[in-house]
Amino acid sequence: MTTSPSIAVVHYPEGAGHATRMLAVANALADAGAEVSVAGGGAGQAFVALNGYDAFEPTAVDYIDTYQGGSLRGVLARSLPATTARVTELVRWLRETDPDAVVTDDMFAAMAAVRTDTRLYALKHDLPALYDDRIERAGAAFHTDVQRTAAERLFYPAVWPRTESEPDGVTRVPPVALTGAAEPEPRDVADVFVVPSHYSELDRIAGTLDAPDYDVTNVADDDWETTPSLLPYLRAADLVICSGYSTVMDAAVAETPCIVHPATDEQRAVADRIERFDLDGFAVAETPFDVVEAVTAPPGAPNYENGADRIARSVLRDVETEAPDETEGDADPETGRVRAAAATATEGLARVGAAGRDAASVAIGGLRRGVERSVAAGRTLATEVTSRVRATASGCRRYAAASVVALLVGSVFVRGRTARSGRRFAGAVRAGGGRLRGAATRVGVGAARALSDVADRLRHGVRTGIETAR
Repeated sequence: MTTSPSIAVVHYPEGAGHATRMLAVANALADAGAEVSVAGGGAGQAFVALNGYDAFEPTAVDYIDTYQGGSLRGVLARSLPATTARVTELVRWLRETDPDAVVTDDMFAAMAAVRTDTRLYALKHDLPALYDDRIERAGAAFHTDVQRTAAERLFYPAVWPRTESEPDGVTRVPPVALTGAAEPEPRDVADVFVVPSHYSELDRIAGTLDAPDYDVTNVADDDWETTPSLLPYLRAADLVICSGYSTVMDAAVAETPCIVHPATDEQRAVADRIERFDLDGFAVAETPFDVVEAVTAPPGAPNYENGADRIARSVLRDVETEAPDETEGDADPETGRVRAAAATATEGLARVGAAGRDAASVAIGGLRRGVERSVAAGRTLATEVTSRVRATASGCRRYAAASVVALLVGSVFVRGRTARSGRRFAGAVRAGGGRLRGAATRVGVGAARALSDVADRLRHGVRTGIETAR
């Protein structure tokens, strides 16, 4: 290969850490002489621009938000349709840029690479064993298998040793940290450097530490200006407090002690690994009080090399090697079968996403129509109930007035006539009272029947709405 290799680097859009991790690889590739193009979008886009890349921004997905912070309904209605759009857009972008290879931590970019028959290198830090939730573990297993089988190499940056649950076919590398194209001098030096993740909030901890004897810098503060790389600031600090694994890797390369205060399932899994292996340079604090206590007795300094350079060397060594002569047939039938399987999985996911979107649309439309019909039926029945109740009340008022008149007339005649006449009129009054009670009974029975009829119609309307929604 006589020209500089062209490498596409794609980062996952959930959280800025994915962008900084892949930018570390992009910068290492560029430093080694490759022509690098970047895509990803999402929360880390500011870092991409600050590092000098004019990146392509496909549709972003956010399974952490829709599942951990939402529900399966959110996954079906939002994340799956976004997934199919992201794969389609990345396929189009790869066909336009035509790179020699794709390096990515994004499963959907891996699928796009398979569909465009582009050489694939994947990077992944959240293997299935990190998750306790069965659904999250199944999802991690699926996209780990897709990338492990479809990629030339699956790089696994980690600060802990190999475990029994680590799958075969994974290339372990040291932690990956973004150094920046040219590291600037820190604007100021802090004792404690606080780095919340996209899904965590450390303001209260930073404020508590800032009150006594510590000089604290919190990158979530309004007066903090985003920089191309946090590594110079981490190196200058005495201690780092963070939630996400990207800052754990940064602290490891910066050789700065780090306290981990996890927020999401993935972050708690990383914290569990740190505690399980009692890693030098790291401590885990589950509560804000634990964080403040840990600051008074911080761990020692970690010591790791930057894995980004190792990844860049491995990718370029492979890409610059001449490919086998394809005229002699497929030199590796297993690779062909794997790519075909990965392509089938990609197409299947696209169909599932489309089906999920259509099902959600049909369900929502049917439910809306059912509710509208139920409301209309209820409105009609409410009008009928009101009419019958008014008629009942009017009848009761008429009979009550007649009873009062009869009693008054009877009392007049009792006082002005003979006792016999009085008894006759008293009997008439009693008869009138009996008729009044009978009429009231008939009115009550009629009202009860009317209300029962209304209830039956309302139940029928609701059943009709539910059946329509189904």
